[in-house]
Amino acid sequence: MSPAQNSSASEPLKVYVVNYPLKYFAERIGGDNVQVVFPAPEDVDPAYWTPDIATIGAYQQADLILLNGAGYAAWINKVSLPRSKLVNTSKKFQDRIITIKSAVTHSHGPGGAHAHEGAAFTTWLDFDLAALQARAIAKAFIRRKPDLRQKFEVNFAALGKDLAALSRDIQSTVSKNPSKPLVASHPVYDYFTRRYGLNIQSVHWEPDENPDDRQWAELNSILKSQPAEWMIWEGQPGPIPVNKLKAIGIESLVFDPCANAPGQGDFLFVMRRNVGNLKPAFE
Repeated sequence: MSPAQNSSASEPLKVYVVNYPLKYFAERIGGDNVQVVFPAPEDVDPAYWTPDIATIGAYQQADLILLNGAGYAAWINKVSLPRSKLVNTSKKFQDRIITIKSAVTHSHGPGGAHAHEGAAFTTWLDFDLAALQARAIAKAFIRRKPDLRQKFEVNFAALGKDLAALSRDIQSTVSKNPSKPLVASHPVYDYFTRRYGLNIQSVHWEPDENPDDRQWAELNSILKSQPAEWMIWEGQPGPIPVNKLKAIGIESLVFDPCANAPGQGDFLFVMRRNVGNLKPAFE
């Protein structure tokens, strides 16, 4: 029996994903015809999370497993997952994957120590690449349920328009001063930087931690050649670093990569808020 014959039109596809953007894309495209499961806890970075045995078993039983690719969720290389169910959503743009040659090892949350090296993986922050990932999802759904092709294509087209609008808003925002020097609190904006031609250098700070003397020294060293007036944070930082940054002439803004499910709204809501947060830095 072919994959397309395994699921009837009346039975939703059981789809497991490795991050929240893929969950959002899959739900937008699949609608009521898919049941999307993203099992990572809310307090972890899904990129470094490892599921337990029971959760791995649930992945194995899914109809489809949506992967981000670009080295995201390294646990998938350590377990046995049915190859026929795997969908690498970044496969079509392998030649555009960014490689990080050296990185500082650090830790945050329960994920343990790690380094941002190898392939940069926040591909969806380039909204053009995000659209390609969404297209890969739509194609996978159509292969499994060809009788629902029109519904999937219509839903994908609507999602594509939203992603294209986000991209245009970013371009319009940064076009006023694209070379403006910025500092990011974490090295997760590689694709965002490349796509929109930004001038960003990164440190390794966490929003919920106060930087130590070594981290402040690292920032001061960067500022000698990168006279930034704004720092971009993954999440809302505490008052101590915000005030200390302000004292040296640096304002703070949040651009949430939204790798995990947001506390408010959905992916589109968070990204629209991110665009709004970014605008003061370029005015």
